[in-house]
Amino acid sequence: MGLRKYMAKRVAISLLTLFVVMNLNFWIFILHPGDPTRFLLDPGMLPAQKQMIRDMYGVDEPIYIQYVKYMKNLASFGLLPPYFGFSHKSHEYVADEMAWRLPFTVALLGTALIGEIIIGIPVGILTASKRGSKLDVAITGAGLFTYGVPTFFIQLFALFFLVSLVYRTYGIFIFPSSGWMSYPVPEGILNQLANIAWHMALPVATLVIAAFAWWALYTRNMLLDVLTQDYILTARAKGLRERTVLLKHALRSIYPQIATMITLSIPGLVTGAIITETVFGLNGIGKWYIDSLSISQPDYPVVQAVLFIFAVLTIVCNLIADLVYGVLDPRISVGARK
Repeated sequence: MGLRKYMAKRVAISLLTLFVVMNLNFWIFILHPGDPTRFLLDPGMLPAQKQMIRDMYGVDEPIYIQYVKYMKNLASFGLLPPYFGFSHKSHEYVADEMAWRLPFTVALLGTALIGEIIIGIPVGILTASKRGSKLDVAITGAGLFTYGVPTFFIQLFALFFLVSLVYRTYGIFIFPSSGWMSYPVPEGILNQLANIAWHMALPVATLVIAAFAWWALYTRNMLLDVLTQDYILTARAKGLRERTVLLKHALRSIYPQIATMITLSIPGLVTGAIITETVFGLNGIGKWYIDSLSISQPDYPVVQAVLFIFAVLTIVCNLIADLVYGVLDPRISVGARK
């Protein structure tokens, strides 16, 4: 199979997967018992007012019409009316609310991912070069501990000791306990950016602490496997320095795996956003999604839109991982030409 056919096959599978997800996302809420607008209807409303709300959300339309509108709506990615529909809680377009929340979530997760990479991979290289040493045992043990502890536990632990306990003892806030920015909002763009960075510092740090060990241990194990290969033994037999063997020969051979790790880790960060934003009270996409799942007042348009975006992100990242791996290491994708 040629590289083009491999890529075309992966794209086709990804599109089919997205289509299935879109359908499941529609039918789960359509088949859910009850009227999705029942939480919006006040008993004191006039019949005309109640019908106007039902017409706005299209709940009385035939299912096939709702399905067509839903598919067209998601296919436009919220860029065209009705912009993912109206939120049941805010009565605003879902896309408008998503637009101001998304940059904060992307900044949080992007910063955390960069921190995990620039700390985890070098630590993995270091432990691989010091295999069996006390340093290797200490770092590996610490990494296994932080990796095994749930992320939310580390975050609650940090909130208690670095925020609550410090404030009760010394009357100061080393880190803020919630929110993206202090109120009143600081004047000046630089002060605002610094204030946002201060609010993000603890959530980002806890995410990095919880996840860097995965990068370190995975990098270490891949390098240890590569260091047993014949070409590494040949490089050492030529008299090359161990540093050169490690960085220019062994590390280069695991670039495809590292690239795959990076792309496949992005969807996993979404779960981290849901947990982290909920724990730290950050009004991003994750907390918005959890709030929309409220039993007392669910917000189906928001849940559908967020699930769709999450699904697209997961599918696209998996596709990119397949394509990057296929380009960097054609042996696993293209095979031999006849």
